[in-house]
Amino acid sequence: MAKIIVGVMGPGSASEETLATAEKLGQLIAEQGWILLTGGRNAGVMDATSRGAKESGGLTVGILPTGDRSGMSPNVDIPIVTDVGSARNNINVLSSEIVIACGVGMGTISEVLLAAKAGKYVILLHQTSSSKAFLEEFSSPRIHFVFTAEEAITLAKELLQRQSNN
Repeated sequence: MAKIIVGVMGPGSASEETLATAEKLGQLIAEQGWILLTGGRNAGVMDATSRGAKESGGLTVGILPTGDRSGMSPNVDIPIVTDVGSARNNINVLSSEIVIACGVGMGTISEVLLAAKAGKYVILLHQTSSSKAFLEEFSSPRIHFVFTAEEAITLAKELLQRQSNN
């Protein structure tokens, strides 16, 4: 049986609170035995989540926007070099069974919308009131809002179970 790949998307620049949540999220993903997939860079949510997963013995995959490994998080086990820039966002979401967005950025919002359009479940953490209002406009049953990393993992387990039953 294939391992579950959980994509965590988030901005390259984030608040300390968001980064702490991202690191905890990585830890909890690893504790579930899931594979973590991020944008792979040594910045923001990507690095914090990878660090949390790596320190908890998890396996991490980074989908890099560049044509080499420069700027890669040292916590990425499997780098995927794409040289496609932001077009990698589609690779990120389609390669993930579920997407968790931690924080807000233009790239993150594009990944959330790509994931919902592709029929993926999306869990959102640390959203601003304006990003939440924008995303609620789509009234998608695939988009869910939570407040903590623990809630995100509990919901992810429920949604993955629902997905496997369909």
